[in-house]
Amino acid sequence: MRRTALLVSATLLTGLLPFAVAGPASGADDPAPVPVDNFEGEIPFANPPAEGIFTWGSDTDDPPTLELAARGDAPQGEKVLSGTYDISGYGGFTHDFAFDKPAHDWSASKGIRFWWDGRNNGKKVNFELKDGGANGEASELWTTSFTDDWTGWKQLEIPFTDFTYRTDYQPVGGIDQVLGLTEMWGYALTLPIGGADQFAMDGVELYGKADQSLRANVVTDAAVYPVEEGRSAAVKITVATTGSAPIDEPVTVAYETAGGTGESGKDYTPVKGELTFPAGTASGTSRTVTVATLRDKAGENAETVPLKLTVTGAKAPAENPQVVIDAHGLPYLDAKLPVKKRVADLLSRMSLAEKAGQMTQAERGALTTPGDIAAYDLGSLLSGGGSTPTPNTPEAWAKMIDGFQLRAQATRFQIPLIYGVDAVHGHNNLVGATIMPHNIGIGATRDPQVAYEAGKVTAAEVRATGIPWDFAPCLCVTRDERWGRTYESFGEDPALVESMETVIQGLQGAPSGKDLKRNDKVLATAKHFVADGGTEYGSSTTGTYTIDQGITKVTRQELEAVHLAPYQDAVDRGVGTVMPSYSSLDILGDSEGPVKMHADAAMINGVLKDRMGFDGFVISDWQAIDQIPGDYASDVRTSVNAGLDMIMVPYAYKDFHKTLTDEVTAGRISGKRIDDAVSRILTQKFKLGLFEKPYADTSGASAIGSAKHRAVAREAAAESQVLLKNAGGVLPLKKSQKVYVAGSNADDIGNQAGGWTITWQGSSGKITDGTTILEGMRKAGSAVTYSKDASAPTDGHDVGVVVVGETPYAEGVGDVGNGNDLAFSAADRAAVDKVCGAMKCAVLIVSGRPQLVGDQLGDIDALVASWLPGTEGDGVADVLYGKRAFTGQLPLTWPKSEAQLPINVGDSSYDPQFPYGWGLTTLTSVPGGGTSALKALAVAAALAEKAGSETAGRAIVTKARLLVQQKMGQTITAASAKPFADADHLLLTGRYGQAVAKLTAAYRAV
Repeated sequence: MRRTALLVSATLLTGLLPFAVAGPASGADDPAPVPVDNFEGEIPFANPPAEGIFTWGSDTDDPPTLELAARGDAPQGEKVLSGTYDISGYGGFTHDFAFDKPAHDWSASKGIRFWWDGRNNGKKVNFELKDGGANGEASELWTTSFTDDWTGWKQLEIPFTDFTYRTDYQPVGGIDQVLGLTEMWGYALTLPIGGADQFAMDGVELYGKADQSLRANVVTDAAVYPVEEGRSAAVKITVATTGSAPIDEPVTVAYETAGGTGESGKDYTPVKGELTFPAGTASGTSRTVTVATLRDKAGENAETVPLKLTVTGAKAPAENPQVVIDAHGLPYLDAKLPVKKRVADLLSRMSLAEKAGQMTQAERGALTTPGDIAAYDLGSLLSGGGSTPTPNTPEAWAKMIDGFQLRAQATRFQIPLIYGVDAVHGHNNLVGATIMPHNIGIGATRDPQVAYEAGKVTAAEVRATGIPWDFAPCLCVTRDERWGRTYESFGEDPALVESMETVIQGLQGAPSGKDLKRNDKVLATAKHFVADGGTEYGSSTTGTYTIDQGITKVTRQELEAVHLAPYQDAVDRGVGTVMPSYSSLDILGDSEGPVKMHADAAMINGVLKDRMGFDGFVISDWQAIDQIPGDYASDVRTSVNAGLDMIMVPYAYKDFHKTLTDEVTAGRISGKRIDDAVSRILTQKFKLGLFEKPYADTSGASAIGSAKHRAVAREAAAESQVLLKNAGGVLPLKKSQKVYVAGSNADDIGNQAGGWTITWQGSSGKITDGTTILEGMRKAGSAVTYSKDASAPTDGHDVGVVVVGETPYAEGVGDVGNGNDLAFSAADRAAVDKVCGAMKCAVLIVSGRPQLVGDQLGDIDALVASWLPGTEGDGVADVLYGKRAFTGQLPLTWPKSEAQLPINVGDSSYDPQFPYGWGLTTLTSVPGGGTSALKALAVAAALAEKAGSETAGRAIVTKARLLVQQKMGQTITAASAKPFADADHLLLTGRYGQAVAKLTAAYRAV
């Protein structure tokens, strides 16, 4: 699923209010301006927590370029801040004040001003202030914009009263949504999208004297006040001031219950009156207005009672609060009734607009206003990768989502939202969460229990932050390592993928869905239906992608055997949702050509829902329907008729809602199709218990990132390590040895966690809590010398460990040919050469897919595929130092060269560097006995197969595999590799006798 962080949509930007453009307008008694940035070099280019100017953007090419340029026409001094940009998503720059110093007090000034070199391009520029909170990256954002519609330098003045609170940013925790100005952390500019351009600015400063008459604001403690019928709602009304000083003049608030769907005198007792906050009242002073509701005996839907506020002497709240009398006495609210009856009752009451809302999913950052949740009856919100609350803590997640759920209570039937995230290897958007190995590493464990436990921990941590839905697991069968999503797959063999689907039970619990109400379970998503792992290299038409979102060309037999097989198992396991792929499917011989999966009715309706019996709901991928040929109405019509039940819009929720209702009204989408979709969505909401408990149950939050959870991730990381070569028994290391550690990935938590970690693409560095491989080694061993680039002297060491591999990426950004390849970087290659040339060495490859070792293999004594082990580097150290044995096996074929790709188990021509299923061990003894032992194992395997004993069968085949591997050593040939790989596939499909027969053939071929 494509994601961006801190989303800024075009809709959001164009909706911002422009501020006035003016020249200096200082009064005679105004104080002197206070400089913020003169751009003469006094403020460095630096990232937080230091003070400085830094750039940011939605992907690698969206941040602008900046320089302090000398210009003769500079309005102030000799230099200006200038830059160039070409932004497709969002991008801009920020000046943050130092985190370790006090925030700045701007409360004595009227506003902020700066010089802007107009380009007369007609584009809007977003200007934001950072107010309150712990620091510049955990503050409220207050925003306005201006239109660049002039040429040359002009000074722009913005009074602080022009700024509005940016609701989409959702800072939470100890912040009051009042522009206090006493704790300012800097400012930021978001530049226009849609074309290359340049800019220049100068002289940012505070100007004027604070406008005392416009400093006061009236706010309420909530926008929505749900209350049981017959009870009273207490609306707290607070006066607050810019600068937090007492108010100079009286503020009056006239209040009156008026309008809404509740009937005065029947549903509630009307109230009317006036509150006065006298001059001198302290900022933060509150008064309470009580609205009493009346009880009757009839069952009713929810009714609204707006409290109209008329404010004199201060700014009024952005919206009037409303009391909501809870729906009651209706069958769908009865938790004792069967879910099917509850769904039928609720569906019968809903309008087309309400049904369309349930089928709409918006990104939380794209909401124009939180009130749109009720206005459009939205059924779901999501956080894209990196779209997080501020601060990024469990408490902030829960508070943010509870705020959204509160808005849903203002709808007629109070249908709760279902909030979703991509928790694809732990709760990976959350700083401090337990980050598991990516799926490719889980597949390498060959241990279904590890997959189950990983899902169990992920579900517990996700649900504890108020999120009931996870867009995982990926059941893709990856067939080409050039794919940027390779690491999201458990492996290249559908049988291996199926064996790891225990993760679904870890996430959801029982297949019946009876456990979904628990506070440690989430709804799972099988993705991406179907054949996303089979896309042909060079077939993608998405930007610069080479393979992701491309075309899968297969025979119907290949489709069934390779790509569809895992989905039947997922359906049998009760998976709650399925997400189609961005890719297209071209079934050879059917003459239809490529069909976008989001438009493939034959596969979604025909195969998934009808043939497989899937009774959950189908959720689209991120903006994926936009890739269907045709106009927007056609995209909506085609996708919904193809079987999509909920559409991840994620920005165009208003357009989608209107288009969907228009298409139904015109008869191009049937009411029956809509009812089916909404029934499926409501069923899962009822199963999750959201109607009874819509808000976060944070009782499990203390376990997030706990030692117990990290122990599960540590075990998974250890079991995922695949020992490819171990000449001379270099591994395990001994604690008595002096170890020289080098390489780019030895001490980088971000690199070892990979993409989809904190942000969509992930990033290098200490981005979250955990233990790097180096730190794990230092705890496990004794004398360790670390030199990232191997520049430190190598003398005096017994053994070297070089940790190399990839830096993070996600989806098509990681496609080979899109700025990526499968070779070591020059720095990593040099580190391997130096260390392995000086001493015995082990090379660990931290990557999401095989890397080409090439001519360096002969110089490497021990080689380990570490995959992307997550935050628990201790697990890697455990096997390096022999605390536990290497037991991992290759989930993918390891190629000799890129020219061999794609190469997979079962291919007629098969000559890899290391075959699928390969994995040496550091057990104290490897089975011996040669062909006589293999004959005995063949007999035992046949008996185990006949008895249906999986435990015995796996143990027998494993003995045979280890025996054969010992003879094969590093003289792997095509003749031995093919039967060896085939044996592992046979093992996974329960054919133990045939597996031993294939291993025997491999033994004889050596």
